[in-house]
Amino acid sequence: MNFRKYLVPAFGLLLLVFAWNQYGWQGVAVVSGAIVMFLLLHFNRTMAVLRRAANRPIGYVDSAVMLNAKLKPGVNLMHLMALTRSLGELRSPKDEQPELYRWTDGGGSWVDAEFMNGKLRQWSLTRPEATDAAEPPAQTPAP
Repeated sequence: MNFRKYLVPAFGLLLLVFAWNQYGWQGVAVVSGAIVMFLLLHFNRTMAVLRRAANRPIGYVDSAVMLNAKLKPGVNLMHLMALTRSLGELRSPKDEQPELYRWTDGGGSWVDAEFMNGKLRQWSLTRPEATDAAEPPAQTPAP
């Protein structure tokens, strides 16, 4: 169960009660201002990530290999969107768990990411197979 969505508001209320008991209305005003500032900073970061992602194609990343190297289990989708600067291409049915997203680069490689309850659970990198083997350059005889 995700306790964070209950603990953060409970902690805020606890701070408000503490401020009231220690400093009265002035303490409540200071703590309320700090809580509003925290919420505004979080909202501003979210909007900046979404603004950058809106200017790129859905599911595109500069390098799928570099994205694969930077991923860690447990990060949220917003963090991944900040890394790729694009929205992921949704590959699973909408509003079903787990959510599957794909980011593809210009070379045809892609990263499939699986999210469970908003957290990255696992991912895989897929690279295209070479169609024809590179031939060594022809050697010219030395005179």
